[in-house]
Amino acid sequence: MIDIVIATNNDGKMAEFEQMRRVLADGHPSLVRLRFVSQRQWAVASPAEDADTFRDNALIKARHTAAETGRPAIGDDSGLVVDALDGRPGIFSSRFAGEKASDADNNAKLVEELAKQPAAPRTARFVCALAFVRHAEDPEPIVVEGNWDGEVLDAPRGERGFGYDPLFFSPEHGLSVGEMDPDEKHRVSHRARALEQLIDRLADLELD
Repeated sequence: MIDIVIATNNDGKMAEFEQMRRVLADGHPSLVRLRFVSQRQWAVASPAEDADTFRDNALIKARHTAAETGRPAIGDDSGLVVDALDGRPGIFSSRFAGEKASDADNNAKLVEELAKQPAAPRTARFVCALAFVRHAEDPEPIVVEGNWDGEVLDAPRGERGFGYDPLFFSPEHGLSVGEMDPDEKHRVSHRARALEQLIDRLADLELD
């Protein structure tokens, strides 16, 4: 098994990586040799996310975690892009309502902001950028991005998932992500789509 450290201290995000690995394993044999582990095992503190894009923030996280652990790392930066709010909360999704905001705080803030524009379209998309580095100074990092189109609801629905899941409605499924079966979510989400791309790229690398 090859350990790859996931650059997050977010338990919900780490759980998703573990669940996606299980769900996607049948279609991606290379996953059998990979094991995702949390940077919590090394007590890695999160770096400053001071870039302007999901992709650049993901790379900052990956390089930082690889430097702290001495192991290959995957950085994840993801968030919700809402058209009526000119792309907000975007890269600030986890702290939309403040630096120490909870998921409930951020959801309430989003509902409040959209209520100010009742006639505006509620179209939005989840975006996930994943960056992989073999070591902290890797000159050829792999960076991929996955999107999931949907709409923002007027009020949360469902209790599954985390973050903005209860407010994000998938027209294809007729459900909020908070109502979806977890395995289905982990097949079609923005993070799953990004991870599938990354797995395909990792299959060509020698990581042993």
